[in-house]
Amino acid sequence: MKSKLTSIFNLSCPACRIGPLFPNPSLFFDFSFRMNTRCPHCNESFVREPGFYYGAMFISYIFSAFFSLAFAGVLIMIFDINWKYVIFLLTLVLFLSFAYLFKVSRSIWIHFFVNYKGEA
Repeated sequence: MKSKLTSIFNLSCPACRIGPLFPNPSLFFDFSFRMNTRCPHCNESFVREPGFYYGAMFISYIFSAFFSLAFAGVLIMIFDINWKYVIFLLTLVLFLSFAYLFKVSRSIWIHFFVNYKGEA
């Protein structure tokens, strides 16, 4: 049995922790953002109600804000890099990790509301 944390970061179904939340397994370069409507393994519905995944937007915002503060702080204070280069690097890193952050935020959000039911 997978743990809840492993299931979140593997983008697995919260009910069975086996089926994928997204049809494309690519973590970073899949910009379709399409989600499965149901789990292919246990048939759990991933479609809740309209606007359900708006909460994931706040999770994404919180993660990216804290990451940005830590990233910029370390580069400026410890490595003494000019802030203009830090902004460029931060923009590049956030752009490259946007798709993964989007998917993980949705995974965290649905794991809040769907309980583990065991392997079907």
